[in-house]
Amino acid sequence: MDFAALMSKEIAKAKGSTPPSSGSDEHGSSKPQGKRYIRRADEEAARVSAYHEEQARLEREREERMAQKRKLEEEETERSLEREAKKRRLAEESRKKREEEEAAKERERRKRIGLPELPPTPDGKVETREEQGEAEGETISDEDLTGKLRELGEPIRLFGETHSGRLRRYRKMREQSLDVQKMSDGPIPTTLEPVPEVEMKIPTTVPKDTESRKFLLRQLASYFNMVLFEWELALAKRDVSVKQSLQGRQAYNAMVQSRENMVPLFRKFEKSDIDDVVLEHVVEIVHKAQLRRYVDANDAYLRLSIGKAAWPIGVTMVGIHERSAREKLHQGDRQAHILSDEITRKYLQSIKRCLSFAQTRWPPDDQLQIMG
Repeated sequence: MDFAALMSKEIAKAKGSTPPSSGSDEHGSSKPQGKRYIRRADEEAARVSAYHEEQARLEREREERMAQKRKLEEEETERSLEREAKKRRLAEESRKKREEEEAAKERERRKRIGLPELPPTPDGKVETREEQGEAEGETISDEDLTGKLRELGEPIRLFGETHSGRLRRYRKMREQSLDVQKMSDGPIPTTLEPVPEVEMKIPTTVPKDTESRKFLLRQLASYFNMVLFEWELALAKRDVSVKQSLQGRQAYNAMVQSRENMVPLFRKFEKSDIDDVVLEHVVEIVHKAQLRRYVDANDAYLRLSIGKAAWPIGVTMVGIHERSAREKLHQGDRQAHILSDEITRKYLQSIKRCLSFAQTRWPPDDQLQIMG
C-alpha cells in the first residue's frame, strides 16, 4: 500500500470522528461550566461571613455556659441558705428544749426542798439556779439594796429587773469597786506602792524569789518617779525668759516626752512581765547611777541598747560566697534591744535622758565619771 494513501485514509478517519466536548480538554478532563474565575472581593466577603458566623456561635456557647454557671451558683446559694436556716432552727429548738429541761429541774428542786415557785420573767422563762447565783443567800431588803445602789451611782432598778437581778448587779459592781487599785501620786501614776528614799537602794543583781523581785520593781518605779519629779521641778525653777526660749521649750518637751514614753515600762513593772535580760541591765544602770558612776551606767546602757550586735557597714553579701563570720550578724544572744520594737526603743531612750539629768542633779565626786 502506498504510504501517501495510507496517511490520507488516517486523516480522513480522524476528521470524521466525533469532536471533543467543550467541557473536556484534550486529555479528557472536565472544566466547570459558567464562570471560569472568582473575584477576590467575593472570596473575602465569604471568609468574613464565615468568621462572623463562627464568632456568633462561640458567643452563644459562652452565654449558655455562663447561664449554666449562674444557675448552679444560685442553686448552691439557696442550698447554703437552707442549711443555715436549718442550723438556726435546730439551735433554737435545742436552746428552748434545754431551757425547758432546766426550768423543770429547777421547779422540781424547789418543790423538793419546800421553796415557793419562782414567778416567770417577762419573756416567759424561769430563772435557773445558775442564774440566781447566791441571790437567795442574800438578806438585803429592797430598801437597803436601793440605798446601796445609789451609793455606787447605779440605777436602782432596770426595766424588767427582778430582785435577784438587782442583787447580782449590786454584787458585781461591788466586786469591781474592790478590784480597783489605788494609783500612787507621781509623774507616772502606778499601782505599785512607792518605796521611801532610804529603801531605794538597788541591788547589784536581780533576786530570784517572787517577793524580792516585786520589791525590786517597786524600787525601780519609785526611783524613776523621783528622777522625773526632780527633773520637772528643776525645769519649773527656771526664769521665764529661759522657759520661753527655744532651748527652754525643747528641754521641757524632752521631759514630757520621756515621761510619756516610760509609761509602758511602768506597766511592765506592774504586771511583772519585763524581760529578764532587760531587767538585769536596767538594774545595773540604776545601781551605778545611784553610786554616781555615770560613765559606767552609760556603758551598761550601751550594752542594753546596742549590745554586742553586729552593725554591718556597706555590702554584707557579694557574689555567691559568704563573708567570714557572717553568721554573727544574726545570733540571738547579740540582739540589740533598742531594735526590738518602737516601744522598747522609746523607754530605753527615756532611761538615757533620766541618766543625763541625774548627773546634773546629783553630780559625781569623780569628774571622770561625767558623761560627755
